[in-house]
Amino acid sequence: MDDSLKHECREAIDRLYRFLDGELTSETRQQIQRHLDDCPPCIKAFEFEAELRIVVSKGCREQVPESLRMRIAALLDQERGLR
Repeated sequence: MDDSLKHECREAIDRLYRFLDGELTSETRQQIQRHLDDCPPCIKAFEFEAELRIVVSKGCREQVPESLRMRIAALLDQERGLR
């Protein structure tokens, strides 16, 4: 792998989270997309991060048991009373 490609890979990986969050300009998104289309190691990193976000997102939607919610609320009430 030549130095220019290594630099492109580092840049693509460094911007991966902003790419996934849609925080980049359209020009920068296109540059990274072109790199991802041509670079199997970087596309694997992208796919892993995208899948991880889906898993975390699904896990955050699960309901907390009511007993746990009540225990947390009671502890918060206790802490507020101590201040």
